Parts: sequence; structure tokens; C-alpha cells
Amino acid sequence: MEKQERKQEPRREPQGKDEVKANPKVVETGKKLKEDIDKLVDEIDDVLEKNAEEFVKNYVQKGGQ
Repeated sequence: MEKQERKQEPRREPQGKDEVKANPKVVETGKKLKEDIDKLVDEIDDVLEKNAEEFVKNYVQKGGQ
């Protein structure tokens, strides 16, 4: 089989800093989602911290599956 060659298109460089602006609603939604995810991860860490020993025992007893 012959290898197909890909033609690379030249990259476009932004012409000015004013060309792309962040949408404030998107930025705020992103910040809120990040905060919510951080809270959930912290809750999971707390639960695992409290139950880590029991979790590991059960995991090992089941053969790690």
C-alpha cells in the first residue's frame, strides 16, 4: 500500500488582540462549573479519607475487580 501524503494548510496567526474576545456569560459559567467540580472532588476526597481502609479491604477481598 502506498502512503498518502497530507497537505498541511498554513496556520493562521491572529492579526490583532481585539479579534477574539471572551464572552462574559461563558466565562462566568466556566467559573461556576469549576467551583462545583472542586466542591464535588473535595466531598469525594473526604468520603474516601474516612472510608479508605474499609474500601481497600473490600477491594482486595474481591480480587481487585
